[in-house]
Amino acid sequence: MAIYSYKMPRDYGFAPNPFYGTCTLATCKPDIRKGATLGDWVLGFGSKKNENEEKLIYAMRVDKKITFDEYWHGADYQCKKPVMNGSLKQNYGDNIYHHNKNGEWEQVDSHHSSENGEVNKLNLSRDTSCDAVLLSTYFWYFGRDAIAVPEKLGDLIPRCRNYIKQYVSESPLDEWLESLPGKGFISEPAKFSEEFKRYDGK
Repeated sequence: MAIYSYKMPRDYGFAPNPFYGTCTLATCKPDIRKGATLGDWVLGFGSKKNENEEKLIYAMRVDKKITFDEYWHGADYQCKKPVMNGSLKQNYGDNIYHHNKNGEWEQVDSHHSSENGEVNKLNLSRDTSCDAVLLSTYFWYFGRDAIAVPEKLGDLIPRCRNYIKQYVSESPLDEWLESLPGKGFISEPAKFSEEFKRYDGK
């Protein structure tokens, strides 16, 4: 089993998207999406910029790994497509990529597109460099209520800008998570109270 940990400078509910009972990582972190396999864990920690450094924003066990086209066309994932005239939760839908009939990548209007819904080529290139979406129904998303991890799990906290990967035969991580009072979606994303924003990829 591998555990991937990284810092999250932004928490809008887009990457990951913790809504509708499934936590999905469909954009950003292409190296993690490429390397992670079923049963692995992905952990997102806060950053100094957001004054929640070393606090756990979310933890998801990878239950499923599919392609962008499978995500786009899957009946269970239509709720994850962005609706730009809908609620904030709908605005930040992460089901935004698929191939068109010519085999070219399409990016729909979303948090990762440019103004007026135009394609953001930087985000498209980075996101689709790995054709994989990670899904989990066994997750904890703390959002704005990110929590400190116990000392015994301190080695999971990322100390670098990218991510860390650790192989373990067993870990007290899930035991600790199960001991907490909540599970699944626990609190809104830290930036959710602000107006919708687009990300330029820089």
